[in-house]
Amino acid sequence: MVVEVVSEWWSIEVFDAAEQPARRWKDSYQDELTEAAITNGAIYWEWHEHRYGVVFEVLFDSDQQWEAFRALPAVRSALDGVPDPVNGLIIYRGRGGGAGPRKPRKPRPAPSASSMALPEPESERIFHLTGITAPGAQQGEVSAG
Repeated sequence: MVVEVVSEWWSIEVFDAAEQPARRWKDSYQDELTEAAITNGAIYWEWHEHRYGVVFEVLFDSDQQWEAFRALPAVRSALDGVPDPVNGLIIYRGRGGGAGPRKPRKPRPAPSASSMALPEPESERIFHLTGITAPGAQQGEVSAG
């Protein structure tokens, strides 16, 4: 029996606060967090800045490596230093922010004609000019023009 190890992404998402933007928090702690991740076996890591905050994504081979990373004093200190520790910090398994699922979506076929629906055509106006008389003229009378 072969046991296959699947690497897992973890995300630390920090949101802006009124007193301090999350970008400043990232500038203060990114070196410590990156070094802690590398020394605890991270395969890959990325920082993302969004209009609402920052996301640190890190890929470990096992949950034990993630738990060891989370238990480090440098990591606990960084998490305690987020601008809003109550409402501005989310830690979860998976890629962060708008990363979406692990597998890319297959392209969907474009809607028919790939455009918006056109308005219904208006009924055509038909003018019968042969039955119209000039103002002041009698029916059947032709005015010289």
